[in-house]
Amino acid sequence: MHMRIPMNATGILLVIVMLPNAQAADGYDAPAGWPSPMVEHNMAMALFDRLEYTVPDKGHEELVWDFQAWYGGDINRVYLKSEGQNVQGDGEDAEFESLELLYSRLIADFWELQGGMGYQGGVFSDDHAERGHAVLGLQGVMPYGIATDLALQVSDEGDVSASVEDKYDLRLTQRLYLQPRTEIAVAASEVEAFGVGEGLNSARLGMRLGYAVSRRFAPYVGAYWEKQYGDTADLARHHGDPTEDTGVVAGARLMF
Repeated sequence: MHMRIPMNATGILLVIVMLPNAQAADGYDAPAGWPSPMVEHNMAMALFDRLEYTVPDKGHEELVWDFQAWYGGDINRVYLKSEGQNVQGDGEDAEFESLELLYSRLIADFWELQGGMGYQGGVFSDDHAERGHAVLGLQGVMPYGIATDLALQVSDEGDVSASVEDKYDLRLTQRLYLQPRTEIAVAASEVEAFGVGEGLNSARLGMRLGYAVSRRFAPYVGAYWEKQYGDTADLARHHGDPTEDTGVVAGARLMF
């Protein structure tokens, strides 16, 4: 009497027969020379999170950028970050609010610890005061998808400052989104050359309505409110600048 073995049972028997041949001497690893099933590859990305023209009610119109690029893998990366503005009509060149080169390491799901060196001052000119600083930062995503960037800076003169930025993309449709964002800056000491006072420096609240033409290009329009506090507000008044302002922006988010 002949017994037919079902196809699924035949496959199981085949695996059992082949298994000893696929075992390495120290366990169930693949034979020597087989490629790893997972190989980490280095990648690169560049992003203008904001490239916008700002029209305030009281201050000067500005061209503003917020840029970051990185190269590396899932765990270790090198970042180049830059924020700055070019005030229109003041006869001066653009200014780096910050230009930073950072080493970044993933320390938890969605969170990177970053550290490196930075610069604040003129863009290829001496129109503005200049200083260097060390940076320690934490960048990641909080629950509910709130993107957070926290940075602590110590200048070459020993001045300590910190800033935190939060933003959230509220999807209205697959392409249309509303993005609230907040920025808060504080400092431990006064630095008049940079218009920075001791304590809470400033708070800025904004809202942008964007349309993702593609993953790489999303034009937007928006509005913002900002206010300076304490010693920073006193320095602004001394130079004839407003301590509170609102305005509108138009720009685009670009990914490369």
